[in-house]
Amino acid sequence: MSVQENAVRIEELTSLERLGLRVSAMINSPVAQLGRKVLIHRLDTDSDQDWEAIMELLSETDGLGMTFRDDGAVILQWDLPTDDDRVIDRGEDVALVEPAQEEAPF
Repeated sequence: MSVQENAVRIEELTSLERLGLRVSAMINSPVAQLGRKVLIHRLDTDSDQDWEAIMELLSETDGLGMTFRDDGAVILQWDLPTDDDRVIDRGEDVALVEPAQEEAPF
């Protein structure tokens, strides 16, 4: 894909998709991943409808804490996944890893 084709594709994104990509990039940044915390800030160009849709989506995510600040920003925090939370991706099939069950030694 050429640079021009890429630019055209970016222009085709809806405002909600652009906001989603920006929030995703903030969450996936190395600093946020290391600290398991990120400040999501709202831009003047973000519509109320798009912002509320993203906040609702985030609020439905298990294990994600949200702190709403007075300035309109949101702090997201999450815990390090445990072994019980680990997921194995097998292409289209996703299976939770079950903890090993050991037999009693007697």
